[in-house]
Amino acid sequence: MFIGEFNHSLDIKGRIALPKKFRSDLEKGLVITKGLDNCLWIYTMEEWNNLAKKLVNLPISQSDTRAFSRIMLAGAMDVTLDSQGRIVIPEYLRTYANINKKVIIAGLYDRLELWDQEKWDEYKSKTESKVDELAERLGELGI
Repeated sequence: MFIGEFNHSLDIKGRIALPKKFRSDLEKGLVITKGLDNCLWIYTMEEWNNLAKKLVNLPISQSDTRAFSRIMLAGAMDVTLDSQGRIVIPEYLRTYANINKKVIIAGLYDRLELWDQEKWDEYKSKTESKVDELAERLGELGI
């Protein structure tokens, strides 16, 4: 389970150290891909395989499912932790998420999200300003 918010920096080689508390879950390999809202998603290999199976079972006759599958699957890269708990974020993914130096790593239970710090601050501020409205909608869903 991934939870929490962490501030990290991207080094000159495009590497980022992942929080120590998550490393043991990621040692067997991980996948980084394009997420929604211009962030990146990191999955354990097991979670990625579960998601990928769902994506490949979507109807290919629908353009929106083809498009989403392409973004998620073709945009993905399997990576491994180095001895210092770092991963290299491919340049095309850094560009997609506009990640330059300061990065927020957010734990969202089954995945990690990587955000450019400025974008995260904007997103969080906007979302927190309407938390009551969001809670009410979720209440309608039984949460």
